[in-house]
Amino acid sequence: MQNVFDVLQERNYIEQMTHPQQMKEMFSKESVPFYIGIDPTADSLHVGHFVSLMVASHMQKCGHKPIILMGGGTAIIGDPSGKTDMRKMLTKEDIAHNVKCLKKQASKFISFEGENAAIIVNNADWLCELNYIDFMREIGSKFTINKMLAAECYKNRMETGLTFFEMGYMLMQSYDFLHLYETYGCKLQMGGNDQWSNIIGGVELIRKIGKDDSFGLTFKLLTTKEGKKMGKTEKGALWLDPEKTSPYEFYQYWRNIDDSSVYTVGCMLTFLPMDEVNRLAALKDENINEAKKILAYEITKLVHGEEEAKKAEESTKALFEGNGSVQNMPKVKLSNPNCSITEAIVECGICTSKSQAKTLISQGAISLNDEKISDISYMLSDKDFEPEHTILKKGKKIFYCLEK
Repeated sequence: MQNVFDVLQERNYIEQMTHPQQMKEMFSKESVPFYIGIDPTADSLHVGHFVSLMVASHMQKCGHKPIILMGGGTAIIGDPSGKTDMRKMLTKEDIAHNVKCLKKQASKFISFEGENAAIIVNNADWLCELNYIDFMREIGSKFTINKMLAAECYKNRMETGLTFFEMGYMLMQSYDFLHLYETYGCKLQMGGNDQWSNIIGGVELIRKIGKDDSFGLTFKLLTTKEGKKMGKTEKGALWLDPEKTSPYEFYQYWRNIDDSSVYTVGCMLTFLPMDEVNRLAALKDENINEAKKILAYEITKLVHGEEEAKKAEESTKALFEGNGSVQNMPKVKLSNPNCSITEAIVECGICTSKSQAKTLISQGAISLNDEKISDISYMLSDKDFEPEHTILKKGKKIFYCLEK
């Protein structure tokens, strides 16, 4: 079986790692229990989590055991990494609900059967029972404040204010790794590159107690050519829950990625052979659109199943061929069918304010049933819904079916 280290390198996942040579040798000799963490701050996974689960899937296919850690305990604090403000504090009831939803979604990507079956754990089971004095004596004494403040996740917050409450996050995540190491023999923590400081904390904690077989690895964040995280839409995050982001919208997002993102997306979000990924990425001009169609289909199939992927593909084809099909198109039932065009645009989530909607109209970006709208005061009427709906379009790629 192929060494998973080589797989992750070939598919361009790896950003940083500790002890690379030791890690590669370990992968070739034994089945390695590893973990990825997901803080249940919402009731659905999003594209960022999708990357983590793809890495976990590759690891499992190469014979290693996934431990999916739901951060029911750490979510009470909230990870300060990449945040300019303190996260909203969730109630324990909110967290428990979110954990239940995320467990169901994670099971789509990871197998919970077989010799190296995945397991799901919740760090609330051990963190919420900790005695503060004992914890600080045994764990806190292994960390120095000056080194913690040098970490990117804390350094970025020094000007706006960092609470002692949040500083505890690194200690708790490091303790998670120690707990999983001692309980399940977990030797590797993996996560996005924004987790590097926290992962290093756990690796060093285990090594400080006299063990030499703890490792950390981060994978590249999925970003656009401008360096922004992929998976952001006008409505917000690109969710894996079809109730939050429909399969059609999900397909459309990947269908419309930048040409420069084809290689990265093909590597990290599909199981296509690398020869095929390289072929698709090498296509030029109009032909690169065929690559995007293939990627959109493959990614939607992974997340929503083959049937929904085919529906999204067929609906997109019908729309771009001018047939005006509304099957599986995102539908919005207007609270007031006779509202202004600007209100309809905002209600669809195309933009967040009427002033932004007016700008889109003045730029010629909005049409109803393929008729360009130029009047910012246009009011929808019954004739717009003949026979029963109207198609609101932004540019050439964003469609919504408006219903009374």
